Amino acid sequence: MQRLPPPTRALEKRATSGPVIIPVMTSPAPTPEPSTFPDETTEFTLQGPVGLLEAISDVAEPADARRGVAVICHPNSKDGGTMRNKVVTMLERSLRESGLDTVRFNFRSAGDSAGTYDNGIGESDDLAAVVAWARKMRPDDALWLAGFSFGSYVTLRNAVKLKADALISIAPPIGRWEHETLALPTCPWLVVMGEEDEIVEPQAVFDWIDSLEQPPELIRMPETGHFFHRRLMDLRGAVKHAVQDWLPPRRH
Repeated sequence: MQRLPPPTRALEKRATSGPVIIPVMTSPAPTPEPSTFPDETTEFTLQGPVGLLEAISDVAEPADARRGVAVICHPNSKDGGTMRNKVVTMLERSLRESGLDTVRFNFRSAGDSAGTYDNGIGESDDLAAVVAWARKMRPDDALWLAGFSFGSYVTLRNAVKLKADALISIAPPIGRWEHETLALPTCPWLVVMGEEDEIVEPQAVFDWIDSLEQPPELIRMPETGHFFHRRLMDLRGAVKHAVQDWLPPRRH
């Protein structure tokens, strides 16, 4: 068996020609919390209850702008949900195109946000921190809450407490988290549900809505599942059409 020569000789030869510099890869420092609402797409961090939360804000086109901010929540981080989920980004787009400025963020444990998953309890505190920042930046704006799956549970759980002016729930996880004891909003409220959802039982959602004294507006989307595969543009159009009569006054 042939023995390989030790690499020390080559290293020694290189060392005699000067020091060996090994570059260290570092991540860019996070953008600190803005002192005003950014006027373009901006990624930044906000101080949350247990550490920094990643966030992205965006603004409506000036000609379409309304006096409102939508805070948007993502699916369960235990299943890989983040603010970059495609349903979340399409929901953000539909609201921004409707004239609202938007903020989406990573709950604790998602992406680089600090903390550990807390089954909707700590995540409610995260939402409250982001809403507090949005209201500080835009004290005279209407507050809209929107969420997908687990995010819709967190926003519904807090809509009354945070005094939301409108609520949008995409594929609310009825049967997966406790909804029966939640204080339900009286503000305008939209639910969008795929009729072939493979994660949340659609009929459970429909039955729950039928049981409410003040049910939300319901859009049933046929031939699509939980993640609205091949129907994301339809989701965008459905949300934009449904909220037209709820929009706050124009900003300018």
